[in-house]
Amino acid sequence: MTDISKLEIEIMAEIANAADEAALEAVRIAALGKKGSVSAIMKSLGAMTPDERKEMGPKLNGLKTAITDAVGTRAAELREVALEARLVSEKIDVTLPVRPQQRGTIHPVSQVWDEVVQIFADLGFSVAEGPHIETDFYNFEALNIPPEHPARQEHDTFYFNPREDGERMVLRTHTSPVQIRTMEKTEPPIRIIAPGRTYRCDSDQTHTPMFHQVEGLVLDSDTHLGNLKWCLEEFCKAFFELDEVKMRFRASHFPFTEPSMEVDIGCSWEDGQVKIGVGDDWMEILGSGMVHPDVIRAGGLDPDKVQGFAFGMGIDRLAMLKYGIPDLRAFFEADLRWLRHYGFSALNVPELAGGLS
Repeated sequence: MTDISKLEIEIMAEIANAADEAALEAVRIAALGKKGSVSAIMKSLGAMTPDERKEMGPKLNGLKTAITDAVGTRAAELREVALEARLVSEKIDVTLPVRPQQRGTIHPVSQVWDEVVQIFADLGFSVAEGPHIETDFYNFEALNIPPEHPARQEHDTFYFNPREDGERMVLRTHTSPVQIRTMEKTEPPIRIIAPGRTYRCDSDQTHTPMFHQVEGLVLDSDTHLGNLKWCLEEFCKAFFELDEVKMRFRASHFPFTEPSMEVDIGCSWEDGQVKIGVGDDWMEILGSGMVHPDVIRAGGLDPDKVQGFAFGMGIDRLAMLKYGIPDLRAFFEADLRWLRHYGFSALNVPELAGGLS
């Protein structure tokens, strides 16, 4: 029969001599694990006589309890020692100077947002804002988007649950509702841009469920397509910091403009990268057109007295084109390595006089 007292002394000595928590855990397993010394004795109880089991059972249970308590006490001691060692080794001298270089950066979307605002402000535009959660009227109906249009389906738009009156609010799919709200409360002439977040059910390398757009609206008594063409050319030259750009306007269709045009900018592809302003290739960058009379009417104005143009483009896409960012999804992953690579200095405020980027 095993000498329980001798075994207890040996195990307690090993517990006391354990140098760290890993060594302590090894001692516990060697004693109480499935193949441990105490567990082996417990398994042999079945082969003992009733008198031997009556004597050994309480002793073994007492030994298991003593070992468990000793391991817990030693673990607390080891944690205290480890904490003391960390406190000694991880001291911080608060009198040292701050980091010699700033680590935070401005996100490319914020940078491009400011660049766009600077350019259009110089062209005489003001910034308008609107709610992210919109009614069907402002997001679709007032913009001449028919009920059967694909953009109004749930596979493309985020809808909320119906309200008591049955109406379903939506996460705005564009910043165009700001145009209607501006027309309702502002007398022409109107010259605004509406940058902001927008939401659609889409996700891949060039699309995300939440993205950023900027839309522009100009309304006056005699605004025409020539004004639109000049405005967009001046914007592209300033944004891409070029003396000249090649642009072409292709006929298209948008419910809220008539005529409607897609706008392409001249570029070239070299080694998988696009270069704006050189080459004979074309890349679509935005949509535009003359504001549809129904939209002007929905905004509370008379289309027989005022006319104008509107345009819209993706801020994220502009950032990708200008700064060579290949994947839109990385914009929203909060990867510090990516932010440090593509981010901008907090002191690098965009301005036309000193250079945007």
